[in-house]
Amino acid sequence: MDLYQQLYQPLSAELFSKASQIRLLICDVDGVFSDGRIYLGNAGEELKAFHTRDGYGIKALRQAGVEVAVITGRRSAIVEQRMRALTVPYIYQGQENKTAAFQELLQLLQLSPAAVAYIGDDLADWEVMQHCGLAVAVRDAHPYLQRHADMKTSLPGGFGAVRELCDLLLIAQQRFLQFDGSST
Repeated sequence: MDLYQQLYQPLSAELFSKASQIRLLICDVDGVFSDGRIYLGNAGEELKAFHTRDGYGIKALRQAGVEVAVITGRRSAIVEQRMRALTVPYIYQGQENKTAAFQELLQLLQLSPAAVAYIGDDLADWEVMQHCGLAVAVRDAHPYLQRHADMKTSLPGGFGAVRELCDLLLIAQQRFLQFDGSST
């Protein structure tokens, strides 16, 4: 717990204990992996920026045995490409009802909601977050989410918030600094 607090922010023993029990991290994409902005070119191409530190955290978490999934309301080839590069096996795009994907993941992985962490940035994420063992809002999330989540990252979406949560999970599960790969 001390290491996480030295790197990021103060944390209660209760939240640290919850983090030690997580076996699945579910992430929203826009506003979490990215800063929420969507760049559209004149030819209709869509661009998003992803932080390499988040990628490193995801790969380290997967190597440590924690599963990772994304559930997003939009569809984007860019998201598919980035998540595949990070070896994220569960990619749910175009999900207007994120709860259905959440329930499917629980069944598929045979997990209880208490073993799941979810990181989001807006109200569409709350329906799932309220059922998870660890509900996390990025620093620049909608104010309602910030008030109701178990914790708020010290970093904003698209700028290392996912990595911060990955580091918390790795530290709580005593697996920090065990990954020797790259962020791709």
